Amino acid sequence: MEGWTEEEIRNKDLMAPCGLYCGVCGVYLATRDKNAKFKAIMGNLYGTAPAETECLGCMQPDPPKKLYDACKLCSLRDCIKSKGYYSCHQCAEWPCSLADNFGVTTGNNVIKRTIPVWREKVAEKGDEEGSVEWARSECERYHCSSCGEPLFRGAKRCRACKKEVADELDGVFGWL
Repeated sequence: MEGWTEEEIRNKDLMAPCGLYCGVCGVYLATRDKNAKFKAIMGNLYGTAPAETECLGCMQPDPPKKLYDACKLCSLRDCIKSKGYYSCHQCAEWPCSLADNFGVTTGNNVIKRTIPVWREKVAEKGDEEGSVEWARSECERYHCSSCGEPLFRGAKRCRACKKEVADELDGVFGWL
């Protein structure tokens, strides 16, 4: 699949517990691709310097190599770890106030969409392969419906063909 390797799709470090698959995060993609311009754009969006706008996935083992500051402070991530789970899809209390009150509109939309899909994939294929299939479905989702180029979560338009894509994906990036 253009945009992601099989190794990335299977990488548990990128399987964010909240359902915000890190493999389609602009910060991760900018880090992976060593794209200084994209790091600056993402840093501007989140209010961080380009040098601080780096991440290799929120579920890296401790101590993480590169974990974005916002991810270090994530209450959903902390909650899941404290319960001994690796994802909200495993928690009987989901949806919860932490998920309902996630501070970024796009993220909130994604969380509500992805956790049920993750649960469905795991029920169908088992935990390991179901989680991989969930990650694969997220990568497949983030492609331009017009030209097929890979996108990132929160993209407003395709960088290749300039088609507006926000409404068919997760809406426009914004704080709640």
